[in-house]
Amino acid sequence: MTPAANTALRPQAAVQPDFGVNKVRADFPILARKIHGKPLVYLDNAATTQKPQAVVDSLIYYYTAQNSNIHRGVHTLSEEATASYEESRATVQRFLNAADPREIIFVRGATEGINLVAQTWGRANIRSGDEIVISAMEHHSNIVPWQILCEQQGANLRVAPVNDAGELLLDEFEKLLGPKTKLVAMSHVSNALGTVNPVRKIVEAARRVNARVLLDGAQAVPHMPVDVRAIDCDFYAFSGHKIYAPTGIGILYGKAELLEAMPPYQGGGDMISSVTFEKTLYNRLPYKFEAGTPHVSGAIGLGAALDYVNSVGLDRIARHEKQVLAYGTRRLLEIPGLRLVGTAKEKEGILSFVLEGIHPHDVGTILDQEGIAIRTGHHCAQPLMERFGVPATARASLALYNTVEEMDALVRGIEKVREVFA
Repeated sequence: MTPAANTALRPQAAVQPDFGVNKVRADFPILARKIHGKPLVYLDNAATTQKPQAVVDSLIYYYTAQNSNIHRGVHTLSEEATASYEESRATVQRFLNAADPREIIFVRGATEGINLVAQTWGRANIRSGDEIVISAMEHHSNIVPWQILCEQQGANLRVAPVNDAGELLLDEFEKLLGPKTKLVAMSHVSNALGTVNPVRKIVEAARRVNARVLLDGAQAVPHMPVDVRAIDCDFYAFSGHKIYAPTGIGILYGKAELLEAMPPYQGGGDMISSVTFEKTLYNRLPYKFEAGTPHVSGAIGLGAALDYVNSVGLDRIARHEKQVLAYGTRRLLEIPGLRLVGTAKEKEGILSFVLEGIHPHDVGTILDQEGIAIRTGHHCAQPLMERFGVPATARASLALYNTVEEMDALVRGIEKVREVFA
């Protein structure tokens, strides 16, 4: 059975002709839950998103109708599971506008995708004295792998600064680039600030010094259309659970010519074409990088999640989220003693803030009693917190199902926090 013929096997999301947030919310069963007797206001989407019924149904269908290992079986269940898995790969290819499904590698998440590049392309191409350029707003997953690589290879890590609004200082970034620059690794959207980086300009600058570019797209793909060929990045990584898919599944996109030249990341089953005790021949793309039994249900769930997002429409999602973000920003700025951390002109649905005299963990604890889920802490971006002179922030982060009414609920909750500490 071909992947194209298999699309009917995966439960499909109903097409939404017009974006209506209440209709969308009805697709997410968990949003009907009450926390401490109050309606759930889920504002922790940058950490993980909730799952629509279409994704849950795809997992149930796989485990109740198709459950089997893939690629090597000749029986019906294995053939159907393989077709569903590979159809999800093709769905991701179309979603990112990659040139070929071979350029789509299933990984556990953006973190593994970045580590894969560091330990394959990086170890093969980075030499002593070479330089890797990142920014001050990176998640630890886009810092630590490069630190490890630099220690292994004797290379140097250079950091482009950000301004007080949390925007990349493009001129300063370009000053860091030179003949020693081999790789630029940047977030497309900051998980702690919401800043949208000018990725096309970043790639153009890197090209002038013949450097490769990896983009961490974990916080971008849920909120905006991403076209890897238009951006012209060499690698792009994202995590499924940030875009309504199951946990433990993610994507590394890489240009085929680079992936072909890279050594395998892990050894084992399915990443080989032939094994003897004397020599192993590796499988073709993309399977060379997918050792062992993969997260089959997760990949199928990711395909269903992207089908769902496409059915709603990323452009409509983006417009809705920007309206909620603008409203929430105005409301939060009305609160005495509240400081927003991250005020870039171009940003996605992240509202990081601190309250004067109140620790973010206390903010999050009291908000939870009101049924409001936010994230508190350094958000795996400790160097960025240091840049802004805070140990942590409280972070409310948006998804397609959030509403202006929930922004009002957040403001009321923060007022209760202030009353407790008055």
